[in-house]
Amino acid sequence: MVSDASRAGALLDPVRLRLVESLDDPGDSAAGLARRLGLPRQKVNYHLRELEKLGLVELIDERRKGNCIERIVRRRASTYIVDPALLGRVGADPARAGDRFSATFLASVGARIVRELGELLRRSERAGKKLSTLTLDGEIRFASQQDQSEFGEELAQLVAQLASKYHNESAPGGRTFRVIACAYQAITTPEHTHPGDGPPDTPEHDHD
Repeated sequence: MVSDASRAGALLDPVRLRLVESLDDPGDSAAGLARRLGLPRQKVNYHLRELEKLGLVELIDERRKGNCIERIVRRRASTYIVDPALLGRVGADPARAGDRFSATFLASVGARIVRELGELLRRSERAGKKLSTLTLDGEIRFASQQDQSEFGEELAQLVAQLASKYHNESAPGGRTFRVIACAYQAITTPEHTHPGDGPPDTPEHDHD
């Protein structure tokens, strides 16, 4: 989780992002990256040093090559997530989203998930413990808007029944989990960006 503005800015820089993306295991040197990406070696070396200072890449080896010492670096994580909290008061917040059935509210809840999960990951790493989570991810194709509405109603009832069955406010040593169920249209067709390319990817025009 990237929660520092300087580190987030580095990942949003096109050149630095390209370098980080290219640093798969077992790592590479500035000279190697320069050859693969077609960039000046001095430029690559400068950006790698800055990324190393920010903790986004790390030095794993130093090898002598002729009269020079070649530094081998790799990115410090397989994936990076930018903390939505970096946007401060203008960031997505469910409390300010208004309509609970709007896309804005759903996006705000998603941002809160990322923000809270990042904090939980930091705490679990400090404690040396594994973070317990549960994720359900799937797709369903509805024949009609009515089917979609009925599915939503049944899902809400089932979740309420399960919550009533397992929730224990006074359980000694119990742990509280946040449960979220959401649905949004899956992207199944490429976006049409030019007039005449075809219909937009909307529920009314969705097709396989």
